[in-house]
Amino acid sequence: MASNLNWELYRTFLAVLTEGSLSGAARALGITQPTAGRHVAALEAAFGQPLFTRSPAGFLPTEAARMLRGYAESMRSTAAALERAASGQGNAMRGVVRVSASEVVSVEVLPPVLAQLGRAHPELVVELVPSNRVQDLLQREVDIAVRMTQPQQEMLIARRIGEIEVGMHARDDYLAERGTPKTLADLAQHTLIGFDTVTPFLREAMRKLPYLKREAFALRTDSDVAQLAMIRAGCGIGMCQAGVARRDARLRRVLPRLCAFKLQTWVTMHEDLRGNRRCKAVFDALAGGLEAYIASARG
Repeated sequence: MASNLNWELYRTFLAVLTEGSLSGAARALGITQPTAGRHVAALEAAFGQPLFTRSPAGFLPTEAARMLRGYAESMRSTAAALERAASGQGNAMRGVVRVSASEVVSVEVLPPVLAQLGRAHPELVVELVPSNRVQDLLQREVDIAVRMTQPQQEMLIARRIGEIEVGMHARDDYLAERGTPKTLADLAQHTLIGFDTVTPFLREAMRKLPYLKREAFALRTDSDVAQLAMIRAGCGIGMCQAGVARRDARLRRVLPRLCAFKLQTWVTMHEDLRGNRRCKAVFDALAGGLEAYIASARG
């Protein structure tokens, strides 16, 4: 196999995987469709096997393509980290910082923090990744991550922010119509909103709150933001952060003593970024903003 395959070929490969066609990949990358086709053909020739099956539905990845995907994504993360590092050279407070946080924290908590950061440092560019997946800081998928579990990896700077309380909530008119549950047994008479896929984090939460089982939910989604939207729409009773619920005058806490758990909250980044001024500025802004949010939720 040729050893001089350049990054552009893998970049196109990932785009075809994502878009499902050469034309879609070409549009996403700003190249021509024939160029995208040549890149895929060059990779297939180098590996000596097809990476996609051509069909009326588009380009379907072969088993070889699925095996290569993780490696290509690691290359993309490394290339992006290199670009971010190069963009922030010098003493000026400018360049790109990539941040990940959970969906709810990204949508409901961080925007005012980022607005204040932007006013203080207008030349900073923040790339926000709303995701409940734990982004890899060691592989530099992101520069800074807000995590709801204590980081276990070495070579990370981690600051514990505090605990975010999560409880069951419903809109006032839903409770007026259906009644407010007084016991855990009463929940069986209500429309419950919850998750669809059991993750390790949810499995741990279910040990503490065994009544939160997938089978109990009449409305299921793995998107925390979608769950919150359904609670706000009066669809039923669901779990959301107490601090977020306090901002909505129509949301009411349900069974606060029986249905609650706390999320340990940390801000983390790779220790190699300790001396990076722009990353430190974003790190400190996130930590300060989250501390203020947790304090207001307790208040």
